[in-house]
This record gives sequence, structure tokens and C-alpha cells, in this order.
Amino acid sequence: MDILNKHTFHIPVLGLGYTLDTPINVAPLGISSVISLVDDRLMEQMREFYCEKFDMPFKAISEKAEDFRAKRITSYLNMVDDIVSKKVSDLKKAAHEKSEELEKYFDMLPDFSTIKEKFSLSEKSRQLREELGNWIQEHLPVGDIDVNIMTKLDKVNTKNGEELPIEYNDAHAALRGFANSQLNSSLVLSAGMSPRLYSYLEKFKDFFPDINGQLKKKIILKVSDFRSALVQGKMLAAKGLWVSEYRIESGVNCGGHAFPTNGVLFGPILDEFKKNRDKLLETCKGVYETALAKKEITAPNEVPSIKVTAQGGVGTNEEHNLLMEHYQMDGVGWGTPFMLVPEAVSIDKETLDLLKNAKEKDLYFSGLSPLGVPFNSVKWASMSRQRLENASNGKHGMPCTKQFLKYNTEYTEKPICTASTQYKNKKLAELNEQNLSEEAFQTAYDTITEKECLCVGLGISLLESKGIEVGPTDKVTVCPGPNLAYFSNEASLKEMVDHIYGRINLLDKRHRPHMFTKELSMYLDIFKKRVESFLLKPDDAKEKKQLTAFQKNITDGVNYYFDLFKEKKKEVVTEIEQLIARYPILKNEL
Repeated sequence: MDILNKHTFHIPVLGLGYTLDTPINVAPLGISSVISLVDDRLMEQMREFYCEKFDMPFKAISEKAEDFRAKRITSYLNMVDDIVSKKVSDLKKAAHEKSEELEKYFDMLPDFSTIKEKFSLSEKSRQLREELGNWIQEHLPVGDIDVNIMTKLDKVNTKNGEELPIEYNDAHAALRGFANSQLNSSLVLSAGMSPRLYSYLEKFKDFFPDINGQLKKKIILKVSDFRSALVQGKMLAAKGLWVSEYRIESGVNCGGHAFPTNGVLFGPILDEFKKNRDKLLETCKGVYETALAKKEITAPNEVPSIKVTAQGGVGTNEEHNLLMEHYQMDGVGWGTPFMLVPEAVSIDKETLDLLKNAKEKDLYFSGLSPLGVPFNSVKWASMSRQRLENASNGKHGMPCTKQFLKYNTEYTEKPICTASTQYKNKKLAELNEQNLSEEAFQTAYDTITEKECLCVGLGISLLESKGIEVGPTDKVTVCPGPNLAYFSNEASLKEMVDHIYGRINLLDKRHRPHMFTKELSMYLDIFKKRVESFLLKPDDAKEKKQLTAFQKNITDGVNYYFDLFKEKKKEVVTEIEQLIARYPILKNEL
């Protein structure tokens, strides 16, 4: 990455709707962001909204149309690209004159940016202003319009009661929608490995180098550790597919679904990438070139490059610089803080106010997700309030209208969603027959009833923010990480960018733990709960082995942090020591 000209941060995907139109707002200003490709219905609604706003032709794509999901996604992405291109074109037209938007563009760049310096100097030199204007026409950096596919969300679809071929599965159709679009950007693959989806990538020429050795569509892998990156990178390279970026995500310290490791902490994971980056590049490069030769595709003349970026819980310029300088990252993802920036993300006022007022006690590691994966959330979002009210009236679950998370076959031949009325009623009926103790019953009851309809909940805020009417039972689910507790005010886009680069401070005056300490505290909570559960069934040899490894990984990580911070940031060492002291169970023999 050319850090002299571009931003050193990106905005990751946030839920299904919160960043669905973020590129329209930030890409013309040089900031990259990520769109979720889960909900094609939401994209169709947003396409209609923006076509009307920008006076563009709109023709609805019906669910009765052949391959409607892929076509909707392609049409939405093309529209976003067209709007961004128009905004960038308008920006370039103002290159030789004073323009508020152009000044905003350069003002937000990092202070070390060479083009920012030239822009400042051009005020004093007519010749330099002319040169800068010409450079802008050809080279002005535009933010990437990247897209995200959760590989697990690959539901089988049917037509007239018959299962459709695998290429019509949800993730496959989303991939096709992106591949057929005009975008020159990246596909972010998250939530684990999917060999059949990886194989499907081979069907689209934009993922392979053209005659000039360029990739129109690139691949970004979201990974939790180095081994996963190496395995998946080699797997894709063997198909002639190059992973251009490995995006390391803190296991539990980001918004939305969390994928905790078995106690391996973020710092040691970053350190392993730093030490083995060349190994990753060289290993994949050889496999990649061999695969291209077999496909009779000319390999690029230049050695393919890789970026390594990180995200999850970053909240200060000091932490941003630690990732960029000490761990030599090529960029940093800032997610949760942007939930307070309506200029960048789409969020309704009620939910925005809820997030502004949320503190540590309100942000929690929940069981809301029907996928059974831990989910970061905040208490008292409107969906949760409705769910609790309905439960008190004996009504459980919701009608499964969008059906993206239908996976459970515990009671039915065809998959259903664990947040649905159908599933919860069956599960609760079974629970009532088990004659459990009051405490055991309540625990099981809470686990069953906690599941929420994420398909609806994660998109409603987007619609409400645009003044689009929603149904009376359509409520909001929101997915901030715990880092939100230390940001309590709505911010403009420029203010948040200035905070990232250390030009201002948007944090509360209350103490904020270091990002590594905050992640550690969440892992210690997970460890404590798992040990307590294990003690009820101490003969579980597999769980004992995993907990022993978990315990060692945490201990090794803590020692790593002590070595890292003992000289330059002793207050973090003290913070970790005080935290560890609150978890004596960590030192117990299993």
C-alpha cells in the first residue's frame, strides 16, 4: 500500500445494512469500505431509493425472475459504482479551483501524505496548483467498494418444491452477483473455509490475471491465525487464485459475530504474521504460478504482492500506530466507532441514541445469533425489547420471512431457523417435559428464547434512516463491539478520521483499557464459563484437553504482553496484572 497517498484505515462490514451504502458516502473521499452481500431484498430497496435520488432509471427485479438474487446484487453494485464514479468526476472537475469537497478530501488524509502537502503548497504557487490539478485527473485515489460474503451462509434454495443446483445457493449466487458486476474491487471471504465456494471462484475470469497481469477482482481472506491463512492461501493458489490481502480479525473484540480462538491472543497472532509474512508469500507464489501454468494462463511479470491488515477493538491513534509500525500492517479496520458516524453509516436516530449512551455494562457477548455463534450486541435494542415483551405474553420466535439463516434440522426434514416461532415452540415443548430444576430450566429457557431474527433486525435501521416504511413488528438488532463504551458522542466523518490519525480525541474521559487488555478480559470470561461448565461433567476428556490448551495459550499471551510493554508502556502491564488477579481460576489445575 502506498501510505504516502492513501488512507491507512478501512471501514469493515457492519451488519447487513449499516454499511450497505457506505461506499457512496466515503469512496469518493478516498476511504475504502465493505458491503454485505447477504440480503438481496434490502439491496433492491436501496437501489430503488438511490435511483430516485440520483434520477437514474430503475426497473425492479422480481423474485420470479431467473437467477434473481445474483441479478439484484449485480445491479445494486453497478449502481453504487456509477454513483461513486459520478461523484469522483465532479470532484476532479473542481481540481483547478477551490472546492469544499476537494478541500475536505485532502484535509482528511494522513498528515504524512505527499499529496496533502502539495495541496497545501499549491495555495502559494500557481504552477504547483496546475501540476496538482493535472495529477488529480489521472491519479486521485478512490476508496474501494469491497464486498463481504459469509461463507457459512450458503443455504440451498428451491423452486416449485425442487432443490436448485448448488450454484443457486445463497453464497454462490452472491459470488456470481459480484463477479458479474463492473466493480474493480475485492471480495472479502469470512466465517471460515468453504472448499466448494472456493472452487466456484474458478468459473469467473475477473479473478485471474488479464493480459497485463492485472486482477479486476481480488480476494481478501478474513482470518483468525497464521495457520488458517497459510492453509487457505495455498488452497486458493492451487486453483490459480491469488489472495491479495489477509485481514486478521481479533477473535472476540469486534462487532457482530465473534469467532474466538482457543485462547490465542491477538498480539501473538499479529507477531506470527509479522515474522512469517515472507513465508506466506513465497509458499503461495510457487503454488500459484504452477496452477496458472496448468490453466495456460500467463503469470504476471511482477511477483504478486500481499497485504496484511488487522481489525477488532482499535480505538486510539496509539493503537493504530502500534499495528502499523510495530506489527507492520498495511492497514487497520475501524468498525464499531463508525456506528456513531451517520455521515458514513446508515443508522436510525433511536438506535444511534442507544449506542451513544451505552456503557460497559450494556455491551455484551450474546447468544442472539441463530447460527449459534457468539454475537456482540447492546442491551435494549428494539428487537430485544420486542422479543422479551412477546415472551412475557407466551409468544416466542418470529415468522421466518427472509430465510437466510435456516440451518437446523433437529425437528424437521427441511432446515428451519432457531429464531423462528416454529423452532422455539418445538424446543420449549421438549424442555417442559424434562423435569429440570428451576435453575437448569431457566438457563435452558433463556438460551432458547434469546435467539433473534438477524435477517430482519440487521437491516431495519438502514430503512428507517432513509425514511422507508417498515412493518409494525420489524425491529432493530444492532451489533457494536465492546469498544463502543468509550465513544459517547455522534461524530462527523472528518472528526472520526481526525481521531484515527491523532489530530483530535473523541474518547470519553473515563479509563479505557488497552485493546489487547480488553480482548484478554473477554477470553478470561470465556475460560471461566467453560471451566464452570466442565466441572459439571469432569469426565469430558476432549473438553479437558481443549481447556488445558486454552489455559496455556492465555498464559503464553500474557507473558508476551509483559515482554512487549514492560519498557515502553508499563501501565498496560499493571492493567493486565490487575485483570489476571480477578481470575484465580486461570491458575487452577484442571
